[in-house]
Amino acid sequence: MDLFLPALLVAAGFMALRLREQRQRIVLLASHLRHFQIEKLMENLTEGYLRGLGESEAGRREQVWQLLGSTESALAGQVTRFAAGFAKVGSDEARVSRLPFTLPYAGRWLPRTTFDVRQAFAIHARGLSEVAANATGLSPRDKAFMMSAELFLMQHTCHWFCKSRTVASARLLARHRTSYDQVTAAVSPATRRDYLALVKG
Repeated sequence: MDLFLPALLVAAGFMALRLREQRQRIVLLASHLRHFQIEKLMENLTEGYLRGLGESEAGRREQVWQLLGSTESALAGQVTRFAAGFAKVGSDEARVSRLPFTLPYAGRWLPRTTFDVRQAFAIHARGLSEVAANATGLSPRDKAFMMSAELFLMQHTCHWFCKSRTVASARLLARHRTSYDQVTAAVSPATRRDYLALVKG
C-alpha cells in the first residue's frame, strides 16, 4: 500500500504529460495543414480510383484516369508546399519516438530513439510527386495502387507524429484495411528506401 499512491501519482503525471504533448502536436500539425485541401483531395482521389477500377468500358475508364491526373498533380503540389512549410518547425518539436508506445518528450530525453518528421514529410512529398509524374510508365491501375500506398504512408506518419506508431498502424488497418508492412511494401522503391532508413535509424 505504501507504494500504491506514489505509483498512482507517477502514472497520472505520465498520462498528463502524454496528453499535453499530443495536444500540442495535433495543434501544430493542424496549423500547417489548414492552409491546404490535402484531406479533401485524398478523398477525391481514393473515390476516383475506385470508380476507375470499377469502370468496365475502356473509353470511360480512360476518361476517369485522365481526370484523376490533374487531382494527383494538385495533391502532390500541395503536399510539397506543406512539407516546405513544416520544414521551418523547430527541431525539438519535430522529433518523433521510434518506440511503439508514447514516451512524452522523447526528443529531449532520448534523442537517439527518435527521427525528424520534417524529413519524413519531405520524403512523402517527393514520393507523391514522382508517382504523379509517372516517369517509369506505370499502368493507370499500378499507378493508382502506388499513389494510394504513398498517401496511406503519409497519413500513417501524421498519426505517428500526433500519437504513436502503434496507434498509427491501428488506424491504418481500421480505415484502409491495410497493414503498415503492406503499405511500405507498395510505395515506390525510392520512398521505401529513404523512409525506412529514416524511421529505423
